[in-house]
Amino acid sequence: MAATQVFVARMAGLAVFGPDGERIGKVRDVVVSLRVDPSPPRVLGLVVELATHRRIFVPMLRVTGVDPAAITLATGSVSLRGFHQRPNEALVLGQMLDATVVLTESGQEVVVVDAAIEPTRSRDWVVGRLAVRARRNRLSRRGSVRVVPWNAAEGLTLTDRQGTEGLLAVFEAMRPADVAAALTELPTKRQYEVVDALDDERLADVFEEMSESDQRDLFAHLDSERAADVLEAMSPDDAADLLGELSPDESDRLLSLMEPEESEPVRRLLSYSSNTAGGLMTPEPIILRPDATVAEALAHIRNPDIPPALASLVFVCRPPSATPTGRYLGCVHAQRLLREAPFELVAGIVDSELARLTPEATLPEITRYFAAYNLVAGPVVDSEDHLLGAVTVDDLLDHILPAGWRDDMTEPGDGYVGNGSRIGDVEQIGTGDTGADRA
Repeated sequence: MAATQVFVARMAGLAVFGPDGERIGKVRDVVVSLRVDPSPPRVLGLVVELATHRRIFVPMLRVTGVDPAAITLATGSVSLRGFHQRPNEALVLGQMLDATVVLTESGQEVVVVDAAIEPTRSRDWVVGRLAVRARRNRLSRRGSVRVVPWNAAEGLTLTDRQGTEGLLAVFEAMRPADVAAALTELPTKRQYEVVDALDDERLADVFEEMSESDQRDLFAHLDSERAADVLEAMSPDDAADLLGELSPDESDRLLSLMEPEESEPVRRLLSYSSNTAGGLMTPEPIILRPDATVAEALAHIRNPDIPPALASLVFVCRPPSATPTGRYLGCVHAQRLLREAPFELVAGIVDSELARLTPEATLPEITRYFAAYNLVAGPVVDSEDHLLGAVTVDDLLDHILPAGWRDDMTEPGDGYVGNGSRIGDVEQIGTGDTGADRA
């Protein structure tokens, strides 16, 4: 698109043309996905009214031209299903205009009279600016319009417009790391409401992505029974890290409330110093007996619940297979498994020469280990050849990055919500992919 900034009120009623010049309809509104933090909302697409008066959604990636006379669409497909607004969405003309916001610098209440959308380097469009006017009262005449950056006004974030149910609907489609980042941006009361509404498994996933300080603050909100249930749902190494931030008495009390089979691996991890391989490791890597086949090993590493780093190695041990295992025989790399016949036994392709980490290995030793062997995971084995667990590179990074690194994440697109696609009747505009970008 040639335009670098477009005011939405001027787009209302513009004709929409396909790539071959055929008229499709006219613009009725702009759909945006509000963020849960103060950053500018992403433009998802347009509400276009067809000649039949049906209103449909057209993804913004389908728009190739915006000028004062018309909107031009690219080749591709759009859904003919009637437009229905979703909980995480807002209509610029229908909801944002005439809304009251507060200017952060002066505290003045103003009314939104227009909004400007502008493209980013990633081809996304965002609502970058608002045109506002001072509220009118008996003592003042209507003020002049001025344009301010989106972040210069408060009152149009998702947290101000949606209840807990709406937030949960948004969070459902987000990765745990993104939910954790978004959750910390909410007011404390809203954080507690969301934490209370999330189920134990989902809350455990979110806690695992939080900084230690945020974990402590929200964990303190939970009653003891719920806290123990969430700890059981967390991976043992993350649960041990969290408990390590609590007082010894509180940690022991929560461990006593957990099921014995869930608390035992956590207790073992807590027996090691937090800056050693024993303290960093997960006690639940992929462990197979020597008579397992390559097909069985591949089935394990395909499990979507296994983190990618942990899925890079399969560890082969004599029974018992739970840590601490029987005699550790070695490991098989995922790439090696892909090169072997499915019926082959893992015992025949095991790498018994790869160096092992001791549970007492320090952070510098672990760092040199990963660098020397080009690994993202490594076995932790005791002096009697029992496999105790595995350290992954993400465990290491969590401990060598500066404190609070999660709070400083500025990954592109972080916190955005509302990506995805709509499924329904499709109309072809020329040829090409559907290119939908709306959840």
